[in-house]
Amino acid sequence: MIDPFGRKISYLRVSVTDRCDLRCVYCMAEDMTFLPKKEVLTLEELDRLCGAFIALGTEKIRLTGGEPLVRKNVISLFRSLGQRLDGGGLKELTVTTNGTQLEKMAGDLYAAGVRRINVSLDSLDPATFTALTRWGKIEPTLDGIFAAKAAGLQVKINAVAMKGVNEHEFDRMLVWCGEHGFDLCLIETMPLGEISQDRTDQYLPLSTVRSRLREHWTLQETDYKTGGPARYYTVKETGRRIGFITPMTHNFCESCNRVRLTCTGTLYMCLGQDDAADLRRVLRDPKVDEAGLQQAILEAIARKPKGHDFVIDRDRQAPAVARHMSVTGG
Repeated sequence: MIDPFGRKISYLRVSVTDRCDLRCVYCMAEDMTFLPKKEVLTLEELDRLCGAFIALGTEKIRLTGGEPLVRKNVISLFRSLGQRLDGGGLKELTVTTNGTQLEKMAGDLYAAGVRRINVSLDSLDPATFTALTRWGKIEPTLDGIFAAKAAGLQVKINAVAMKGVNEHEFDRMLVWCGEHGFDLCLIETMPLGEISQDRTDQYLPLSTVRSRLREHWTLQETDYKTGGPARYYTVKETGRRIGFITPMTHNFCESCNRVRLTCTGTLYMCLGQDDAADLRRVLRDPKVDEAGLQQAILEAIARKPKGHDFVIDRDRQAPAVARHMSVTGG
């Protein structure tokens, strides 16, 4: 799959549910209205769609949510997709999770073929964690992280950088990640969906964070990549990596290799644009065969834009995109 700007699209992020057992302040409104079951694709339908993408050249699939591991029997989807690894066209199957379900599911994920996971953890302070997630407790997430490590999964910690909230914690997080063998990835907050906080107050440029970290740490350039948008450095003092995802200060659109599929079968060709393709309609049309499904995907890829239009400032009151982050993989 090649888009209009010559970029090879080889990475599919799949939101298997819009539901979550936490309510992170940058991701969801406190009182969310979730999708009715009839609008959500079955796991079998998601598997078929993923199969069509793999047939067209998708090499990496990341399952996301909401919180993907709260979806009933989701491990069956991991197992089915895992069978496409090692010669079936898929090179990597991974997941982004808040970690609350990992203590009981880490072993099953490893058995299904998952080898790397991203865990969202914005603070190591229990009170800050609860404030950010609105009601979450940090212990289940920490227990899940260490269960994943024990199961043989490589863990990367994702943290959204927020001014006045967790910006004082990044040195501590680097130490903690170094002690336990985890990489850390910092992410700029993005203008997605109406939330209760003012994003102009939350926004923290990662260029500023990187400069601050360099006062205490040696960040060495590296060409390490995972297929995603992060730019990585090796932290000399710990031997681990730190990544920076900077959609605001330095967008990564020129090398974008990914599209996002929601749990309703809507394909977004760009996280920061509203244009989308309704693959559920195609999928559920009895007259459409596999070739027709693949053709619908290719037609969508042909509309992939050059980049997003994210802006955070006080003159722009509405978010750049109305849908919440949880809809397309929070």
